[in-house]
Amino acid sequence: MLSFGNFGIVLETKALCDLSIIIVNYNTADMLVRCLHSIRSQSFNNPEVIVVDNASQDNSLEVIKGFSAWIKVIANKRNLGFAKANNQALKISNGKYIYFLNPDTELKEGTFNAIIEFMKSNPEVGIAGTRIVNPDGSYQPSIERHYPGERHSKGELSGLKGDIAWVLGASMIARRIVLRDVGGFDERFFIYGDDLDICLSVRKAGWSIGYIPNAVVVHWGGASEQNTLPVELWKKKLDAEFLFYKKHYSAKTIRAIRRTNIIHALWRIITLNLILPFRKKKEIHIKKLNRYRLILASFRKREL
Repeated sequence: MLSFGNFGIVLETKALCDLSIIIVNYNTADMLVRCLHSIRSQSFNNPEVIVVDNASQDNSLEVIKGFSAWIKVIANKRNLGFAKANNQALKISNGKYIYFLNPDTELKEGTFNAIIEFMKSNPEVGIAGTRIVNPDGSYQPSIERHYPGERHSKGELSGLKGDIAWVLGASMIARRIVLRDVGGFDERFFIYGDDLDICLSVRKAGWSIGYIPNAVVVHWGGASEQNTLPVELWKKKLDAEFLFYKKHYSAKTIRAIRRTNIIHALWRIITLNLILPFRKKKEIHIKKLNRYRLILASFRKREL
């Protein structure tokens, strides 16, 4: 048995199956049903499926009971956050490859075969993302070539393998040994930022990030946050952004990021205020104005 980073996770070194699927659910019962049915319909030999419910207030647990014959369930009494819930599932998982999947998704046929084949054919890849599409079939961005604030880092992140910075965590496969080596998810990331953080940690450990275009996943997005006010949603994302900066960048780089964001927010507030009286649909511009006010206030008071 090996200790799993600083989070107290223990992970068996020997995998017992090819693929473990981990789904963290929070108040997305209806979408979870569709997701689990799409998993069951895959032509793949007995993947392990683990669902972690983060104290949902809807009927998620009742829904999950209907699938209990072939899934493992962890029912938390309170919302522990996305990263910690994933680490919980990692403790009991058995797969050589671990596939992290959002509940507001639907897998197209052949997804599992495609992701396993890709990982076997690309031994330098530690984590890979799939092609993600919107419900109407249009492309949904799922890979990024740069990290937030990277242009200010002046080479701090140079020498990393591959040209993909990070992939969207809604559909992401990782090698078991890689997750062991980087210590799993950083549980300080309650929601948002966990995917870009773990991808950077994996690259720092000497692996590259991959993309699997022939594995297609439909993603609705934002299902667990549909009742969250925009200002609260922006604040959660900013909190994750600040944490990422403090973890991965030097103090000098962080000061440059802070200065740039303050200047940009001030400029946008001034220009939006100037044009607001002349706009017919003022609610759109007021929304933008509120967002930049939050960014300005956050970067001014926050010690990065």
